[in-house]
Amino acid sequence: MLIESLIARGGYDADDYLQRYLDFMLTPGRHRDTYVEECHRKFFTAYARGAPPRKCGGSDIHVGGLAHVGVLTAFCGSDPSTAREAVREHVELTHRDPEVLKAADALVQILGAALAGAGLREAISAHGSDWLSRRAAEQWLREQDDIVIGHRVSPACYIADAFPASLYLAWKYADDFEAGVIANTNLGGDNCHRGAVVGALLGAAAGTGQIPARFCDGLRDAAALRQQLHGLAV
Repeated sequence: MLIESLIARGGYDADDYLQRYLDFMLTPGRHRDTYVEECHRKFFTAYARGAPPRKCGGSDIHVGGLAHVGVLTAFCGSDPSTAREAVREHVELTHRDPEVLKAADALVQILGAALAGAGLREAISAHGSDWLSRRAAEQWLREQDDIVIGHRVSPACYIADAFPASLYLAWKYADDFEAGVIANTNLGGDNCHRGAVVGALLGAAAGTGQIPARFCDGLRDAAALRQQLHGLAV
């Protein structure tokens, strides 16, 4: 929905996105999810009580709030200030939590730096040190991934743990997209939303040419997704 809105409007338009979001979630048969994330439950509880869509977001503290940051950064990548403003406005629609917003701002800056050619570890050190310091990253590299994400930080969805976990995986696997996304998957926990962050970080560093084709070819509607992504990045 976000990609379609960005392409159709030629930029970020929260009201257009919200209308697409409402249509998708409230039209029978549009999706077949058996689990509805907490942010959606809060949003539609407020919407059912009559709140305007821009005021329906709840104080959600989960890493799912960062899932769209990569898309917005890719679209606005040549204009960092616009990207940061769009990310804040978008994340607030569903995640009105100061720590999630702080993490989202750090992430958009890390991604922007990586897309501009900075090394991923350097970008994390420059913009994400409140979440993962260079010293902690280098210490954790001596341990197994399931010790770091399991004992040092939780594998769960809460932003205080999930964002440092994402940055750690991006730091460790900065030069190996495939190994990084596989490690994230195997660690369990909220590896879906955490994976959106890890995948965005590693993808920004690697570029599409380093992403194994088999990771994309088997996706449902892969051809349509490629066309959308081409429209997003041009």
